[in-house]
Amino acid sequence: MEPSPLTQVSRPESFQPKIIHLYESLFREEDDDVELSEGFWQEFFLLRPDVDGLKRVLGELHADDMLHVQAHSQQLFRRAIARVKQATAPSDDIALDTLTIFLEAALSKKYVNPSSDILSVLAGLHDADVVMSDFVATLDTVIRNGRSIPLRLKAVRTALSITAVAFHTGLPSYFTHRDLFPSLMKYMNDCDDSIDVLPALYLLGLLVNYNKFEFQNPYRLRLDDFVNDGIIQKMISCFGATCASMRDAYVAVQEDMPEGWTVGSTLNYIGLGVLAPSSRPSTPVPAPEEAKSLFAALPGPEVGVLLTTYDFVNANKLFCFNLVTYAAQDKKEVAPLSSFLSLTSYLFQHAHRSSRASLYTYLTLFILQILVEDQILIKRLCSDESKIAVRLCRQRQPFLPMAKGDRVPGAVILDLMVDGINHNLRRKLDVQYYTLCLGILLRVLSYLSRAKVRIAYHWAELWRSLLAFFKFLTTYSDDIRSIYRSSEMIDNLVNLLAFTLSNGENFLPDPASYDDLFYKLVEAGDILAKFRDAFGLSEQSGKSSIHILINVSSHYHALLEGDEKGKTKSKNLSPREVSTVIKQGYETLSIEAVEGLDRWDRFREADYKTPLKKIARAAVEDAKALIEEK
Repeated sequence: MEPSPLTQVSRPESFQPKIIHLYESLFREEDDDVELSEGFWQEFFLLRPDVDGLKRVLGELHADDMLHVQAHSQQLFRRAIARVKQATAPSDDIALDTLTIFLEAALSKKYVNPSSDILSVLAGLHDADVVMSDFVATLDTVIRNGRSIPLRLKAVRTALSITAVAFHTGLPSYFTHRDLFPSLMKYMNDCDDSIDVLPALYLLGLLVNYNKFEFQNPYRLRLDDFVNDGIIQKMISCFGATCASMRDAYVAVQEDMPEGWTVGSTLNYIGLGVLAPSSRPSTPVPAPEEAKSLFAALPGPEVGVLLTTYDFVNANKLFCFNLVTYAAQDKKEVAPLSSFLSLTSYLFQHAHRSSRASLYTYLTLFILQILVEDQILIKRLCSDESKIAVRLCRQRQPFLPMAKGDRVPGAVILDLMVDGINHNLRRKLDVQYYTLCLGILLRVLSYLSRAKVRIAYHWAELWRSLLAFFKFLTTYSDDIRSIYRSSEMIDNLVNLLAFTLSNGENFLPDPASYDDLFYKLVEAGDILAKFRDAFGLSEQSGKSSIHILINVSSHYHALLEGDEKGKTKSKNLSPREVSTVIKQGYETLSIEAVEGLDRWDRFREADYKTPLKKIARAAVEDAKALIEEK
């Protein structure tokens, strides 16, 4: 019997996917000048990409190594573009997936000359303009007219990948030369799921912010005159769903909704909880340190969509109107504005946990300021016709009173500002953050005063928070004075309280609420005088805001200390007796009118150039994380 021509080969310990072998062959340094065969590429674009495998192979190469194998990386880039242009399944699908992974892994390396080195890796300097223009045009075509939404989404993700990874180089300029705005709008219009809209919205935000302070960004100009209601509403719907999802991530760490009254809760209260089952499934509560790290990682990378929303709000009044008025399409859902305000509440209470979270709170403040500055929108926000239910964060004390049922958005915005003031006090105070909060409060209150609109609100909490802020600033005046632009914040705070004192009768619901403001001012005691001395406000004219506050406080202290005949009153007056004195004191009280207490300047983006650039950098990093997540 003749021996078999077959030889037995020992079984390998593990089998390697064919595509991994192709990756290793592609980026092998010794073969960098060899033109890979047509059969190689045919097989390459028929096999599903291995994300981890390609990242591992590219991860083993340094920036210099990538430049050494640039012949093969250029072949990969050009071949992938060609496959996408052929529009043949599944090769075009695989080519886009491969490009997304490759661009993120290969371009994120630390090149000595990022712009030129990346162009060398992708196309070679000689053919860079031709190849990159072809690449952008190909993506544009697929995003606009691809055969399916999933394929078009992959083209969006590829564009997002290269924009994010190469944001600080000259590569995104190719997207400014070829306007993707119409294609992105058509893609969003064709999407049925808000999840599919998110990457396109994110990409638009990065393109709008690419060097927008250095040159006239064409995408920024596109936002100004965009008037398609249907697409705007799809964007806002996506934004609302994303905000709700990010808010739910905070709730997943710590459930903060107080449980309603039940027999079980009553038995628990008196120590007999074992006799009654829990009224709702108990969510595992993480240990304090674990919760701290979980909160620090929030919000998720999709928070970068706030940047796109801000840019639209700043540029487009129709977008603002839709954001305020767009209602939920399903009774089980909430309005996008409600989700945005809810997320803002959670961001405010956790802004101190990371500089990244703090930066995104600025965006929420910018959006709110622009909305309340518009007289048509602020009227809508304070109208009973616009009532919405908003879940506010209750994960850190002090808590605001629980508000049941729907409320006007204006009242919710007041709550947000009060919460923001209460939960971000520290010696190294974020002065710009507080200046924005106080400015928004002034804009809302000045509208209420001018229009004589009286909304339902727990005003006592606002007075308490403002006076507590006075006390905090007085206590840490040495630290606060040295902070840049702290004097502007001080002036805003004093003017705000003086304005409420002078004009409270125009917007407070009843005399009792107005009396309570005076009561709180009297209760503050000598804090105002100490505050004046600590920040050197005594040199201001007699009609200044701080003098108005101190004069009112002194007037009532004099009444409380003795009557008109000079007899000393009891030192232990009840709150009711103090309130009676306050009412009597109106007859002899004179509040000098000070013009301009409600004066404010409209939002100017140029005033916040530095934080906006930092926010754009944070959004770029989040875009990279978003690509990796999917």
